[in-house]
Amino acid sequence: MTTNRTFTMIKPDAVADGNIGAIIAMIEEAGFRVVAMKKVLLTPSLAGKFYEVHAERPFYNDLCAYMSSGPIVPMILEKDNAVADFRALIGATDPSKAEEGTIRKRFAKSMTANAIHGSDSDENAAIEGSFFFASTEQY
Repeated sequence: MTTNRTFTMIKPDAVADGNIGAIIAMIEEAGFRVVAMKKVLLTPSLAGKFYEVHAERPFYNDLCAYMSSGPIVPMILEKDNAVADFRALIGATDPSKAEEGTIRKRFAKSMTANAIHGSDSDENAAIEGSFFFASTEQY
């Protein structure tokens, strides 16, 4: 079932570089409404829980260390066709392959420090959003 919500988080590299405002501006200019947002510092343990689906992969420990290296900004976004439209807005994981005008083309440094996360399905958007926000129904 297609929903009108997705989950994103601005990653530590983009937060450290002072790009929160510019990224949110791009998100809002693309027609998304921010319905929940906060700035948090993940512990390595919490990063591990969020990324537990990747626990057996070789990059897991580095990913958890990176995601707990500085503050992140998780958000719930709303728009028709939210997941697909947001994936298009953020661009390819590899910023060298991202299209012009995408968030990763503008702000990412590498495949690891790629500025932003975007859920890849409606189901994952709900799971990932509930990890950071107990309920967004009141928004």
